[in-house]
Amino acid sequence: MTGALRGVVALDGPSGTGKTTVARKLAARLGAGYLDTGAMYRIVTLAVLRAGDDPADSDAVGHRAHEADFTIGTTPDHPELRLAGEDVAADIRGPEVTQAVSAVSAVPQVRELLVSRQRRIIADVLAETGGIVVEGRDIGTVVAPESPLKVYLTASADVRAARRSGQDSAAGRQSSVEAARESVQRRDHLDSTRATSPLRAAEDAVPVDTSELTIDQVIVALSELACRRGLLEGCAAEAAEVTR
Repeated sequence: MTGALRGVVALDGPSGTGKTTVARKLAARLGAGYLDTGAMYRIVTLAVLRAGDDPADSDAVGHRAHEADFTIGTTPDHPELRLAGEDVAADIRGPEVTQAVSAVSAVPQVRELLVSRQRRIIADVLAETGGIVVEGRDIGTVVAPESPLKVYLTASADVRAARRSGQDSAAGRQSSVEAARESVQRRDHLDSTRATSPLRAAEDAVPVDTSELTIDQVIVALSELACRRGLLEGCAAEAAEVTR
């Protein structure tokens, strides 16, 4: 059941649900491309901050997004993230970017620009490799609403806060579970209430609660879902049998 992926797996969900780790590992396991759309908004946010623009100034942010020279890789083992040629994979996860990214990503000009670019990247990867796992907050609803498999990851507030705190600590950033909880709740509110492309599950998304699951268990569950949808080479017959 680990044949190559054919098609798009749309993976949405809020912070701390294991989205990035799951998406990368799933893409690697299924021989597919990988796209972290959230990283694109973080790169633009970093460009805004480095230019000294006010993240609340939508006109300035929109202009900066159009001017920003950045690239994002689609190889799950090592997805490069570069701004003006500089590796910014670590910089975009810093507290300043985390604090400002919701405001930047809520700007309609930014979303229009990046969604268009995300769709082009998806089309290019599909043409090259045949399959891609795309993670974000509006993949199943806006970026790739025709995806044959849409998954919405969730987890309890306590688990999400603990995971985010652990990630920050592992990256050398000062953190606590309490601070992480406040950050996660703040981001949830901003992302789910913004006017353009709010965070929400697509109507046909499959909810997967990762609170009590290991990463490997989530990967197995999603691989099985892809198989049942007939998206994996070599398991179409099994998928048909399961869905009868």
